[in-house]
Amino acid sequence: MAGQIRQRILSGMRPTGRLHLGHLHGVLDNWKRLQKTYECYFFVADWHALTTNYEYPQDIPSNIEEMVIDWLAVGIDPDKVTMFVQSDIKEHAELQLLLSMITPVSWLERNPSYKEGQQQLRDRELATFGFLGYPVLMAADILMYKANKVPVGVDQLPHLELSREIARRFNYLYGDVFSIPEAILTDVPRLPGLDGRKMSKSYNNSIFLSDSPEIVREKVSNMITDIERPRLKDPGDPENRCVAFKLHRLYLPPERLEVIVSECKAARRGCVACKNELAEAIISQMAPIWQRRKSLATEPERVKAILAEGAKRAREVAQSTMAQVRSALWNRHVR
Repeated sequence: MAGQIRQRILSGMRPTGRLHLGHLHGVLDNWKRLQKTYECYFFVADWHALTTNYEYPQDIPSNIEEMVIDWLAVGIDPDKVTMFVQSDIKEHAELQLLLSMITPVSWLERNPSYKEGQQQLRDRELATFGFLGYPVLMAADILMYKANKVPVGVDQLPHLELSREIARRFNYLYGDVFSIPEAILTDVPRLPGLDGRKMSKSYNNSIFLSDSPEIVREKVSNMITDIERPRLKDPGDPENRCVAFKLHRLYLPPERLEVIVSECKAARRGCVACKNELAEAIISQMAPIWQRRKSLATEPERVKAILAEGAKRAREVAQSTMAQVRSALWNRHVR
């Protein structure tokens, strides 16, 4: 409908390394759909990257450039969305500080990611104020732009609910400034890596968006298939036991999947042939992304200009929000 105000979306990604197929299918494909119907703010969460990678800040600038190139290459359109780097908008830090004054420590300590992160990332010291308080920074990111919707998976709902609680508490104490963001539940596929675990940079089991066709073929050839099918003459069970078949579902049409299942169960098709077909299907679908990526890599000034323009638009919104926050905080009596 002409003149209808679009609802606003806020989402971000941490620049902690190269993006892989899990990011493509779990996040970026969804962003591409959202940019068609929502007013989208997509940001590079470089301050969030410091919460776990504070010992290696020198890697973050190059990761930012590579990540934004990937965004553009897969089809995130800077003419439709606002793309910016979190640290370019200093108002985020001010809002985090003010929100931290009203956020009970108990809310942060019960955050499921706090203890999980300390257990899973034992190679670094995470008993830091930054790691404990990162949900407050996340709330600042969301509330700054008065996002109506935040795309999250089911496992991320507790994080968003904490942002909602902080927004309610601020509104209760100082007056209604923030809208209460709602979740857009996304069906994030648990994409398997080469070893069967979730595809992750930390597991060294990923197919990256920047990998060449040769590397894709090599990686897929080493991927785990059906461990209960040691010989070609043994019947397989791709739908229930084969790790690689989960990728087949993403990259091959249904009619082809039916043939593969039938032949595998009848022991008429080997894993090598299956993985070769998978690799070529991935390469075929990645070819346009690689072509755009190669072109963008030769235009670093264009990438910088896109982020600069995005920061300008984001800053205007952030300054307006902070003016309202300061007025509410200093001109109203606490209830």
